[in-house]
Amino acid sequence: MDNFPESFSDLLKNECKAFAYLATTMPDGSPQVTPVWFDMEGEYIRFNSAVGRVKDKNIRNNPHVALAIADPDDPYRYLQIRGKVVEITQDGADEHIHALSQKYHGRNYDIPAGQERVMYKVQPESFFIKE
Repeated sequence: MDNFPESFSDLLKNECKAFAYLATTMPDGSPQVTPVWFDMEGEYIRFNSAVGRVKDKNIRNNPHVALAIADPDDPYRYLQIRGKVVEITQDGADEHIHALSQKYHGRNYDIPAGQERVMYKVQPESFFIKE
């Protein structure tokens, strides 16, 4: 990732259980923020949701997002990432939510019957840090 602040790479490692606060844009232009589990795949930040949720609809309408990741040990230290969702897929989404649940809770995720999971890949475009 170009211009990535290396001093914040610890927040993106799988061992870190930091939440990302995802900001999307509602159809009326107002912001919507949701805490999400996340991981990294190469230069992409990945998170997961269910088809039809507010964030899912917002991202399909406008793929530009922002994420704030606070250090779990020092919430005044955080990384803000602005970027674009470059991939939305259901392929591998169930496996991805199970992997995220293992990271955050040490067990598989209990997917409700009939729920369709979806995985998003964010291409970071800019960073802001607060130490």
